[in-house]
Amino acid sequence: MDEQIKQIGERVRGLRDALDLSLEEMAEACRLSVEEYRMVEAGESDISVSMLSRIAVRFDIPLDVLMFGEEPKMSAYFLTRKGTGISVERTKAYKYESLASGFRHRKADPFIVTVEPKPEGTPMYYNTHGGQEFNLVIEGRLLLSINGKELELNPGDSLYFDSSLPHGMKALDGKTVKFLAIIMQ
Repeated sequence: MDEQIKQIGERVRGLRDALDLSLEEMAEACRLSVEEYRMVEAGESDISVSMLSRIAVRFDIPLDVLMFGEEPKMSAYFLTRKGTGISVERTKAYKYESLASGFRHRKADPFIVTVEPKPEGTPMYYNTHGGQEFNLVIEGRLLLSINGKELELNPGDSLYFDSSLPHGMKALDGKTVKFLAIIMQ
């Protein structure tokens, strides 16, 4: 996991260098302080998928390039067999498996997200990003908070929402949760 975060930081730094942007300009684009951004580039701090998505949209590059270091190649279709999607573990609690990483010019980014349970009392991490999001629980029970409203989702339940609103998630019952997340810009 730590190696993957360092690699993502290196790719973000490479993008900044390629675009000839200062640390301050890139930090502003990420909505981070310069010190927080510097930690991302150094691989010392996690970077959310929503922030990577924001960078990808802002600088018109495929999300896959930042997350996985691979350029999408397919334009007619892209098949992902069960368990073979490119994965990144952002933290010990979240794993994202891309289901369309090889398709160019996607209008949405589908992922299988695995959320591990956290110790009782651990605060929920909140996220925001442009666009909309669709979540469908596959296994386990998920607590999803959107703009202060808490919703419990069971297997088969789905939720479509405005992802510019603060949202966070947590596995319930001390068990791992898997869900399909589709992020649309």
